[in-house]
Amino acid sequence: MNSTASTLNTQNTSTSTQGAGVANSPPGTSPTFSPLYQQIKTLITQSLQSGEWKPGELIPSEMELAARFKVSQGTVRKAIDELSSENVVVRRQGKGTFVATHHEARSQFRFLRLVPDEGVQRYPENKIIEVKKMRAPAEVARLLDIKTGDSVVFLRRVQSFSGVPTILDELWLPGAIFKGLTAERLNEYKGPMYGLFESEFGTHMIRASEEIRAVCADEFVAQLLNVSVGVPLLNVERISFTYGDRPVELRRGLYLTSAHHYRNELS
Repeated sequence: MNSTASTLNTQNTSTSTQGAGVANSPPGTSPTFSPLYQQIKTLITQSLQSGEWKPGELIPSEMELAARFKVSQGTVRKAIDELSSENVVVRRQGKGTFVATHHEARSQFRFLRLVPDEGVQRYPENKIIEVKKMRAPAEVARLLDIKTGDSVVFLRRVQSFSGVPTILDELWLPGAIFKGLTAERLNEYKGPMYGLFESEFGTHMIRASEEIRAVCADEFVAQLLNVSVGVPLLNVERISFTYGDRPVELRRGLYLTSAHHYRNELS
């Protein structure tokens, strides 16, 4: 099996970042207009992006937002419905609408699609192998929408289930955002990594784009995952985005699937 044996592109629902009112149009064409609820959705997203309402916080009611934006409550409701379907906000019956957070149990497995063939899905144990600052190579810079040579934080870790090494992750994070991220801090933190990114670095992941292909373990990978050289693995390359469709993480994960499978739900 070679590294280009199979390729599958998967992408979670994205958040609209189009400005309210006139949409961008090619030169020489007539401008188009976004529906009113889309404009309200954009304004709400801008408030989230600016930090007006932080992850886990209650946002104003539909009635309050309707008064604020001078639109009908139904228009606001439609905008909130889309944001809820995209996991940007969470509705709680009788309590209101809250900004989604990675600290919630419901979000624990949202970006982890590796499921055991038998038994209940559990969050893996983490072992940080390496954290260092480096200059962004051209391809990393392109995918993170930064300049070649800009500072990035490189992170390598092994994730295990019941003591069995199963995932080798390599992450590249923009250095301007993740200043102060160290192996010691990651080892101290017991929750999901995205929860740490959210609470300490003000970065909330709202969607991701992934490419999946089949590869074979080389000697370096085989040693870290405690498998034989040549064992088949899934190579999952992910770009994660925050508000405004801004890329803030490039991740390469190598998944051992002898006791797990990758599951994605399409709708």
